[in-house]
Amino acid sequence: MYLFESLPWQTILIGFVVLAGLMLANEIARANKWIALGLFLVLPTYLAFMVWPHTATPGTSVGTWFDYAKVYSVLTITLIIMGIRFIKGWANNKYILMLPALLLAINIMEAVIRDFQCYNLNGFVDGVVITGGPWNIMNGIAGILNILAISGWAGIFISKGKKKDMIWADQLWFWIIAYDLWNFAYVYNALGDHAFYAGLILLLSCTIPAFFIKKGAWLQHRAQTLAVWMMFVMSFPAFIDTSRFAVKSTQNTTALFAISAIALIANIALVIYHVYKMVKSKRNPLKDEVYTDLKSYQSIVEDNK
Repeated sequence: MYLFESLPWQTILIGFVVLAGLMLANEIARANKWIALGLFLVLPTYLAFMVWPHTATPGTSVGTWFDYAKVYSVLTITLIIMGIRFIKGWANNKYILMLPALLLAINIMEAVIRDFQCYNLNGFVDGVVITGGPWNIMNGIAGILNILAISGWAGIFISKGKKKDMIWADQLWFWIIAYDLWNFAYVYNALGDHAFYAGLILLLSCTIPAFFIKKGAWLQHRAQTLAVWMMFVMSFPAFIDTSRFAVKSTQNTTALFAISAIALIANIALVIYHVYKMVKSKRNPLKDEVYTDLKSYQSIVEDNK
């Protein structure tokens, strides 16, 4: 069972280049708010009027409602996170702190809806090959479960130091892994020919920083790397579609089923654990942090406050 048709060494090397580029862009955005504003406000404004009308058009693999919804929703999340980081008073406003979680849930739900749509699709659709089947329903359910396990946004705070990262300490490694498994399955199901870059590489670009560079800032890493990727791929769709480095999915139904099954099992386990912790701690995930007793949570708070 193979996920992709072929991965020559040149393509793997380019994958590492893309990974390094996304991580570098994320670190630059973390380091300087003016560069971040240029990257996530000025640049996409220019692209929206001058580039995407010519590159991200109907019939291309990046010209669907989903692509435009994704790029604008993730740019919105990125700018709200910047506001929380740098605008006085935002980090203490409970309604503003609710927005990252709300928009994250909406972002996931966009993909869930698309997964459900793909159940009845087969063949070349919107610029990509889709093989619809029960895996789409399985993974859509996994995405809904992932949303239900979001908690602790009321405890979001800004890290000490010059970079002022947005820290969401309740968003711990087990939620991130369950999200990654669901998201990779979604991309493989609905955008299989993009899954090497938009799935594997893109997810690594935010998961590596969340685990090894700045723990607790996963959503900030995810929003910034996803925004950069979406702007790039909507401007240069040939890179993932027709270039020598494009990677095609095998559309193997066993692979499609297995990946979605793994994502569903992981997210079922996540929700079971989440409910267990809620009941045991008697905490309301709509207003409380659920995992305050865990060492991983405590370590994030100690390192950033």
